[in-house]
Amino acid sequence: MYSLLKTLRIVGFLEGISYILLLGVAVPVKYVLDDPQYVKLLGMPHGLLFVAYIVLALLVGIELKWSVKTIGLVLIASLVPFGTFIADSKYFKPAS
Repeated sequence: MYSLLKTLRIVGFLEGISYILLLGVAVPVKYVLDDPQYVKLLGMPHGLLFVAYIVLALLVGIELKWSVKTIGLVLIASLVPFGTFIADSKYFKPAS
């Protein structure tokens, strides 16, 4: 059975990939080629993954009794490109 932590790791990975694609591909295409199609295509899935990551991070933090500082750092990681990958290696992987 999947634990919340495993689900968070998967969602964090997908959220990180979607964020990199959004910032690295879709936004440049929108402004350089004047084609907003990719932002529309990637924006909604990224938004859903972002919300899922936040909710799961809070639930896992409560379940594993993380400090407020750790929960805050894990949440801030979702705002930084590659942040979810760093959070995974520093906080999620050791807890598995």
